[in-house]
Amino acid sequence: MKAFLYLLAIATITVSTSAAADLNTSKSCPDYLNHSYRKLHSNDTINLCSLYTGKPILLVNTASHCGYTRQFKPLEALYQKYKAQGFEIIGFSSDDFNQEAKDEAKAASVCYKNYGVTFTMLAPTHVKGKDANPTFAYLAKQTQAPSWNFNKYLVQNEAVQHAGSSTKPLGSKLEEELKALLK
Repeated sequence: MKAFLYLLAIATITVSTSAAADLNTSKSCPDYLNHSYRKLHSNDTINLCSLYTGKPILLVNTASHCGYTRQFKPLEALYQKYKAQGFEIIGFSSDDFNQEAKDEAKAASVCYKNYGVTFTMLAPTHVKGKDANPTFAYLAKQTQAPSWNFNKYLVQNEAVQHAGSSTKPLGSKLEEELKALLK
């Protein structure tokens, strides 16, 4: 009987610890990131919480045929420079400014082949207005909606910092803010 009660106590502690860990995991990821999106040119979906480690994430609305498309290269360089510290970049492909390739394969080619992007890229979604996806709707409420392609939102927990299209990913105030968050 003592052995049974001992095993029952161990099982209860294990279940309670596991439930607490699950609760902490769900609480540690902000609600605005707890959404699933389809990856670019893929049938796979990803919940943004699976990328969230508590470290900063840069959310960027992108387009494959825009004057700012060349920012993919320095965005990738920023990602490579800080990813070992837990930093993530998530690109939200969007045609809200009529500059995204109509064919996802072409958009993916621009990202992956032309610019060597390895950070997470998502299939086209709305990032502004009443049709904005839930993540960008939250970002707009906290700061402002994107006014063009390649707006950058540096987020950590509930804190959101916005940088416009012309803000360079490297050697800018954006990178300085990222370094401060990573400390």
